[in-house]
Amino acid sequence: MRRDDGPAGASPTPKVGLALATGAPEGAIYEIGALRAIDEALDGLDLNHLFLYVGVSAGAFLCANLANDLTTAQMCRAIVSHEPGEHPFTPETFFTPAAGELGRSLRKLPGLLGEAAWDYLKNRRDRTLLGSLTRLSRALPIGVFDNEPIRAYLEKIYSLKGRTDDFRRLGKRLVVVATDLDSAQSARFGEPGLDHVPISVAVQASSALPGLYSPVEIDGRHYIDGVLLKTLHASVALEAGAELVICVNPVVPVDTVHAVEAGLMRRGKLLDRGLPGVLSQTFRTVVRSRLEVGLAAYERKYADRDVVLLEPQRDDYKMFFTNIFGLAERREVCEHAYQTTRQMLLARYEELAPVFARHGITLRRDVLAEPRHLWEQVGLPRGLRKPPRKAKPPSGHATVRDLDAALARLERLVERWEDLEVPAEPEQSLSALPN
Repeated sequence: MRRDDGPAGASPTPKVGLALATGAPEGAIYEIGALRAIDEALDGLDLNHLFLYVGVSAGAFLCANLANDLTTAQMCRAIVSHEPGEHPFTPETFFTPAAGELGRSLRKLPGLLGEAAWDYLKNRRDRTLLGSLTRLSRALPIGVFDNEPIRAYLEKIYSLKGRTDDFRRLGKRLVVVATDLDSAQSARFGEPGLDHVPISVAVQASSALPGLYSPVEIDGRHYIDGVLLKTLHASVALEAGAELVICVNPVVPVDTVHAVEAGLMRRGKLLDRGLPGVLSQTFRTVVRSRLEVGLAAYERKYADRDVVLLEPQRDDYKMFFTNIFGLAERREVCEHAYQTTRQMLLARYEELAPVFARHGITLRRDVLAEPRHLWEQVGLPRGLRKPPRKAKPPSGHATVRDLDAALARLERLVERWEDLEVPAEPEQSLSALPN
C-alpha cells in the first residue's frame, strides 16, 4: 500500500519528471483523479518528491500543489469536503465575473465613439461609417472572468505551515510555464531570473487564457496562458535531464460520432451546444494535434528517454459533458478519471511495465486488477462518500450555482424532447434515453 499523507522527506525518485497540461477546472479534476490512480499503481515513485515538475495552466496549479507536499489523497478530498485548515477546491473560484474589467470597458466607450465620429467626418470620402466604428472593438473586455481569486486562493493554500509561495524556498524543482504576450516567448517561472515571482502569481499568469482572463502583469510585462506555445512543455523536464517524464493531458477532441455508435449519447451534433461547444472542440483539436507533433519531436531528439502519456478516450462522454459545478458531478468526474486511468494502465501493462522498470518503478498489476473505490482509498469519512441530497450552496455563489443547475436540467429536458421527436434508428429504443 502506497503512502497517502506520510511525512515529507522521503528520498526523491531520480530523474523522473511530471508534466501536466492545461484543462480548466474540469481538466484539473480529471488530472487529480488520474494522479491518484498513478500514485496507487506505481511502487518506487513518490509524486511529492520528483526530479522536476512542469505545469501549464490547470497543470501548473496541480504541480505546485504536489511540490508543496499536498498529496493526491488531500487533493481528492478537497474536491468534496472541507478539511480542517484546508481550503476546498470549488470551480466558482475560477469563474468570478470580471466586474472591474467590464467597468473599464464601459468607460472607454464615450472616448472611442468620439474618435470614431471624428475619424469618419475627417475621412468620409474614403472611409465608411462602419469602418470608423470598428475602433469600438477596443472597448471589448479583455477577460470575462477575474483571475485574482485564483491567485488569492493559492496564496492561502501555500501560506499554511510547511508550505511556501516562494520557488526559492520550495526545495523542489518546479517550473510554471506562461507566455509573454508582447514577445510571444515562453516564460519559465521558477527558473533563475523568474524564481522571485510568487508561485501563486505564476500559476495565475499560466492560466490566463485569452478571452476568459485578463493578462497578468509581472515586472512591467504581461503574461498569458502557457498553452499558446505548447500543450505540455514536457521538453522542459527532458532538457533538465529527466530520464522518464509522466504526462497527463485532459484536453483531447470529442468524438461524438463514436460516442453515439457506442450508445453513450443520443445526439452527436456539437453545433447543438452553440458557440461554446464549437470553440471547445476547436481548442481541443488544435491543442491535441500540436501535442502529437511535440511527442514525435521528443522521440527523435530524446531517443534515450521515456515519455509516458495518459489522457482520456475521445468518446468519453462523462468526461466531456459533465457539469462540474455540482458537488456530486465533481465527485463523479474525479472517480471516473481514477477508474479509467486504472483501466488504461492495466490495458497497457505489457507496454508500460518494462518502461517503468527501467527507472526502478514497479507497475502493480495486482493493484490495478483489484476492485477499488476512490473515496475509500483516500480516506474520506463514510458519511461523505455519498453526496447529501440537499446541500446548502456556498455563501456568495448560490445564484451562479442555482442558475447553472437549472440550465443543465433544462438542457437535459430539451435533449429528451428532441430525441422523442426524431425517429430512432432501427437498433435504438427509448430505453437508451439518458437518465
